[in-house]
Amino acid sequence: MCSSCYHVQLLPQAGKAFRKFLPLFDRVLVERCAAETVTKGGIMIPEKAQGKVLQATVVAVGSGARGKNGEIQPVSVKVGEKVLLPEYGGTKIVLEDKDYYLFRDGDILGKYVD
Repeated sequence: MCSSCYHVQLLPQAGKAFRKFLPLFDRVLVERCAAETVTKGGIMIPEKAQGKVLQATVVAVGSGARGKNGEIQPVSVKVGEKVLLPEYGGTKIVLEDKDYYLFRDGDILGKYVD
């Protein structure tokens, strides 16, 4: 592969919406996991009391950032991985009535391993 080519990875079930939107460079598109609505004891948690969900699934990644010498440094996460996000930050994007968030690769705090 030539170093000037850009390759973007997408989740297989991404659908038509992602053909219209692809992250560039070191950007990562994620979908936040659903918030807990019921406690282990069976108590319903009101929407106002639910905390912000910091766990997400990577839906699409860009090709990576260019280093000082011009080489592309790949993104550190892959499509389908579960990641830990910062409490604040990211850009909200709505595609086909679903909320997604765009983060830089360096802003992602970590990834979960099985």
